[in-house]
Amino acid sequence: MNLQKQQENLALILRSRAGDDAATEALFIANGGLVNSIAVRFIGRGTDLEDLQQIGRLGLLKAIRTFDPARECAFSTYAVPLIFGESRRFLRDDGMIKVSRTQKRLGAALAAERERVKAERGGEEPRIEELAARCNVSPEEAASALDAISPVTSLSDYLYKESDGPTLESRLCDEDEGERSFTRMALADAIGKLPSQRRKIVLLRYYRDLSQAETAKRLGLTQVKVSREEKKILEFLRRELS
Repeated sequence: MNLQKQQENLALILRSRAGDDAATEALFIANGGLVNSIAVRFIGRGTDLEDLQQIGRLGLLKAIRTFDPARECAFSTYAVPLIFGESRRFLRDDGMIKVSRTQKRLGAALAAERERVKAERGGEEPRIEELAARCNVSPEEAASALDAISPVTSLSDYLYKESDGPTLESRLCDEDEGERSFTRMALADAIGKLPSQRRKIVLLRYYRDLSQAETAKRLGLTQVKVSREEKKILEFLRRELS
């Protein structure tokens, strides 16, 4: 997000807080991509995408109401954890994972088709791609629907059939993964604001693990130039993420 976009967001936020509904609507439209990108991360957990987007908008509204311009960070950087947190809170606090009617119908159709194919092939399990094609949906939609209607598993269940093996609980992901996701999204947003050459330096130095000398050679620069640019990049990112 460039400086002009940040200034536009700030102006809209101030108007929205003053009671301008049109400004609030404009903020929702301008930041719709942010809401959508977070909503799709929760697909397959029993809630339709449209509902997830609505939940995300609640997080966006909270960000609009609480954003402090004095923070000296981009509005999108501030909004991401609020949108993400609102979505996760809804799925956590709403009780047992819900399955939408659409997913239930699709899951039932896929399950019936799977049994039909197994009967035809003497018990051979069909591939998910084949089931998806037979029901005219994408493999991702098919996998999500089948997963949504599958029985809820206890964390104390064994990961494998052996009764002395590890339990599902022992294989849970890190509790801090959500927070790390916030950081990664904020970092990606900040890197996206850098000029093209500086983005290339970040890519080569920190994603491809090249040395300053190798990076300089790739970009046709001197190592001293890369070193100076790198310091400016790190200073910029620290300001954006503070």
